[in-house]
Amino acid sequence: MTGRENPRDNDLFFTCSLIEYIARKTKNHRSDVVNALGFSCVEKIYELADVYHSDNIDRVSEDFIAEAGIQEGNFDNVAAGEYSIPSHWDIGKVYKRLILGIAKEKNMGIIEALMEGYHSFVSELIDDYNSSFYYDNPQNILNAYLYGEVE
Repeated sequence: MTGRENPRDNDLFFTCSLIEYIARKTKNHRSDVVNALGFSCVEKIYELADVYHSDNIDRVSEDFIAEAGIQEGNFDNVAAGEYSIPSHWDIGKVYKRLILGIAKEKNMGIIEALMEGYHSFVSELIDDYNSSFYYDNPQNILNAYLYGEVE
């Protein structure tokens, strides 16, 4: 391990941040972006994250939007935000922690855990920037996912 965290965790952080960036840019739910990209493409992003991270995220996002044929949606949680909006990096970190927790608790691969996390009710809660859920304690967010309820 080099640095403060495992490089693979940083790759997951970039993957989640890119999904968030694409979703904001195309005004789609995060689960819709994950569906459009598909398992193989998400896995490719994760595997090559160190390379993609070195490039401009706007250009990288454009490539994946075109490759996956992601159309403009009508979910704009950024415009709907009444308070300070977290960055795509902030939300990437929230999802990274959730996915690492899911993978550990359910003994599954990172991409499988990513798919589960983005398709859970917790994803909708994270994406509501008018609530405080996205900046809740990471363990509370994971527990909400695991137990199917918010404490």
